[in-house]
Amino acid sequence: MTLNDLLNSDRPLIMGVLNVTPDSFFDGGKYNLLDNALNHSQEMVAQGADIIDIGGESTRPGAEAVDENEEIKRIVPVIERIAKQFKDTIISVDTYKSSVANAAIDSGAAVVNDISGLTFSAGMAKLVSERNVHVIIMHIKGTPKNMQLNPAYTNVSREINDFFHKRIDYAATAGIKKEKILIDPGIGFGKTTQHNLEIMSNLKNFNTTGCPLVLGTSRKSFIGKILVSEDSPLPASERLYGSLAACAWAFTSSVKVLRVHDVKETKQFLKVLETITKTKNERVLA
Repeated sequence: MTLNDLLNSDRPLIMGVLNVTPDSFFDGGKYNLLDNALNHSQEMVAQGADIIDIGGESTRPGAEAVDENEEIKRIVPVIERIAKQFKDTIISVDTYKSSVANAAIDSGAAVVNDISGLTFSAGMAKLVSERNVHVIIMHIKGTPKNMQLNPAYTNVSREINDFFHKRIDYAATAGIKKEKILIDPGIGFGKTTQHNLEIMSNLKNFNTTGCPLVLGTSRKSFIGKILVSEDSPLPASERLYGSLAACAWAFTSSVKVLRVHDVKETKQFLKVLETITKTKNERVLA
């Protein structure tokens, strides 16, 4: 089954996060060994993940960039094994480097999840077009190293929506088909807690692009800040329930792909929401 087939279904898709890094904000160092990564992939697939998103460079606030050869070394063996073992699972590569994306596609990736929205690597759009893969265009203000240093907007939702329309047009000039494009407003990537809340409250506005919406709120710091305080947020290990609340709002806002660390919990949570919604709709039509 292709990603387009899955996107045409009437339910949100679950994208399971697999960080093969030593320093990602929530699970850095847990899955950077090949066996650990494969075991976690198997677990996520069994729990209901539609997509496995594999990253070899942490993009947490303040993170330093990783050499492209090191990033390739981290992700390629994992992608090759997952592609061989789970043939029906969509593999996404979380990278903004065209050379890394190319190696990932050669190894079995069918989606490029680019946090820069095709802005950091001059060759990324051409690569996506030539390889005919899907691309997730995410919004970021700045770079991972400096993005949280006093980010400012006049109207955050409007500016992000304008960014999407411009990048979709740019993608088209590079030969990327619109049906291959997904968009992600980039929660936490150059945004304050208030910015993130404004984006969340206006998710439906991004539907004007005509591209499926991806959302990654899982375990992020704004959840910890809401639950405790800006200065002393709840640690990432305790943000599951807040993450599920964000998923519930995303469900009501027509988000198509949820990028999560907790596949099992999210799958069960969505199943209940879907069943209640379906029952309600059937009664309205009866």
